[in-house]
Amino acid sequence: MDRDAYLEGAIRDVLSGDEATLDDRIGHAALLFAASGAMAEADRLITHWHALTERPVTALVPGAVQARAWAMLFEANGGRPEWAAALTPLDLDAEERAHETHLARRVSDLDGLFSGSPIGEAVSHLGPSRPDRLREAVARGDVDVWAEIASQQARPDVAVLAASRPLAPRLAAGADPLGLGDWTRVCAGALVAGLYERYPPDTGTWREMVAGILRLRGGGTAPPAASARNVDAAEVRLGLRLPADYREFLLTCDGLPADVVFPRLLGTAELRAEGGVVVIADPAVVLLTAVGDGWRTVEIDPALGTTVHPAFRALLERHLLLLAQSA
Repeated sequence: MDRDAYLEGAIRDVLSGDEATLDDRIGHAALLFAASGAMAEADRLITHWHALTERPVTALVPGAVQARAWAMLFEANGGRPEWAAALTPLDLDAEERAHETHLARRVSDLDGLFSGSPIGEAVSHLGPSRPDRLREAVARGDVDVWAEIASQQARPDVAVLAASRPLAPRLAAGADPLGLGDWTRVCAGALVAGLYERYPPDTGTWREMVAGILRLRGGGTAPPAASARNVDAAEVRLGLRLPADYREFLLTCDGLPADVVFPRLLGTAELRAEGGVVVIADPAVVLLTAVGDGWRTVEIDPALGTTVHPAFRALLERHLLLLAQSA
């Protein structure tokens, strides 16, 4: 599997695919993560997808083999995540026998073409029978051969592997047959970010957004609101009229505490202007700068570079979304 090509295609599907394409991609990626020993990344991806799309999680499990794979992985992990409550519990002994039958089949070129239709059985024997090497490798319990074959596929068939009851515990324990390692975390993060770009949530009022930031940070208290008189006094001292949305923020809370990745936002008494640029953070990595007849908010990150936000609110919305994505 070409990881770069997979991630590029997955992001494209998340951003611009129709709903069916999006669900198919998220379902495959989540199962790929889970079968690589990264169940936490699978849970993270599905949880965000479900919260943003509000579609049933059954949309991510389109067939019997996928449902069986999840069931076997849940058993191997010793529990089901919250999102899986919507999936129908399966008789794992019966599913184990069904999968053995599935693995034993030799497939024709018409396999699955008419599945579910009255003529399915009639045409199932018409095509020349050929072995399915992935199924044969799983039937033998040979994960290495499966990985060798699957690594050449653009979208490895992880469902047929994870649905094997004897192999699922090895996968859950981190066998990681495709050697994905930390890439699962990178891929999951990119897909979650893409979901938030496609389905931007309503961040609510200033008070609701600040409360959301503090909640996702794990707690803390925002400073009391500045008075209109204090904001007016700060503008007189700076010799500048502050942007309307930044004034609204100060009238909601007079600054904001720092967290591990975000600087402390200054209160009205601490604001300073240097050459028409207003420094609003400590350290001085968040600035308000006048551009034409409006304002922009500039965020300076030593690692990621400089980002120019169209408004101050956009800065905090981005911070809120990053917190949500990493939750």
